[in-house]
Amino acid sequence: MIYGALEAGGTKMVCAIGREDGKILEQISIPTCSPEETIPKIIAFFKDKDIVSLGIGAFGPIDVNQKSETYGHILSTPKIAWKGYDLLGNIQKELNVSIGLDTDVNGSCLGEMTFGCAKNMENVIYITIGTGIGVGIGINGKLVHGMLHPEAGHILLKRHPEDKFEGCCPYHGTCFEGMAAGPAIEKRWNKKAVELSDNKDVWEMEAYYIAQALTDYIMILSPQRIILGGGVMHQKQLFPLIREKTIEMMNGYIETLEMKSIENYIVPASLNDNQGIMGAIQLAKQAI
Repeated sequence: MIYGALEAGGTKMVCAIGREDGKILEQISIPTCSPEETIPKIIAFFKDKDIVSLGIGAFGPIDVNQKSETYGHILSTPKIAWKGYDLLGNIQKELNVSIGLDTDVNGSCLGEMTFGCAKNMENVIYITIGTGIGVGIGINGKLVHGMLHPEAGHILLKRHPEDKFEGCCPYHGTCFEGMAAGPAIEKRWNKKAVELSDNKDVWEMEAYYIAQALTDYIMILSPQRIILGGGVMHQKQLFPLIREKTIEMMNGYIETLEMKSIENYIVPASLNDNQGIMGAIQLAKQAI
């Protein structure tokens, strides 16, 4: 069987078809413009592919409650053209297949739990740190939803002692995303992250904020593995710094095998940046 997969991001829409084992057979990328421009291109890609179902991992906030009247609608996004848009309904109307829907970062978490470095683990956190910060959470083998879905990129953090930056989240200022996403790095240091690779102060401060968030997540969710992806995490020098600072902040409070093997506990994404699309394949499988 052939499954369809859509990773609906804020800057691009990745469309793919794949098999049950996660193998991607064909994949294209479409710029995210208005729904009127973008959706017909998505429909055109999938229309003749004979897919049995479709999985969508979408930017949010998005309504993932199947009992809600606005299930599948984009909610209060800053992307004005997409606010209130019935993403699931408009795609389903054209393709007439079962659709599995979740957030893009929950989809990435599912991809790692199904095909990647968290395979056979039931309690996992996937964090993407890039243009924004999103957190996908799997507990007891299921993706976490509640009144909405996790928005753990917006937890409030304590400021680094040497940091005067006011934060760049329009809602919370000094939340995790406001202090540690790519735009925050660029605004604080007046250079893009890729131009700051050799500046130790940049990554010491970045690791401080990431480790602080991880400490909170560990205390609340007790994950078996934490996976870090996204553009900022391509700075590989961050990993040892994050692990070291997380151990410091935990201060010996929790003693488990995972904490004693921290290099196998806080790890990079493992699916060559395809974890989102592979997670969408799994969402498609689950839809039927």
